Amino acid sequence: MAESKLIDNVRECMRLKHLSIRTEEAYIYWIREYILFHQKRHPQSLTEQDIRAFLSYLARVKNVSSSTQNQVLNALIFLYENVFKNFAGKNINDEMIFLKPVSKIT
Repeated sequence: MAESKLIDNVRECMRLKHLSIRTEEAYIYWIREYILFHQKRHPQSLTEQDIRAFLSYLARVKNVSSSTQNQVLNALIFLYENVFKNFAGKNINDEMIFLKPVSKIT
């Protein structure tokens, strides 16, 4: 399957910055998930609120850990700062309070 131009650009930018292959794989996975969550809208058309909605969804519905939420946030910050050269949610990192996943009682 052919990669999208966006993913190719992300991958190229990561390699120029000498990020590890595992970081590259993880960031690309979360960037894809972010795009799919927003019905394949281009990330440049999304806002800080869209980032918050995605992180909230991951915490509340998917029950991901706070460290995973942090990894997702870092992937999105990388996308906006390094690939798009701008970041709509400049203060989102300072304001984010990561939610603990709801433990399921069995």
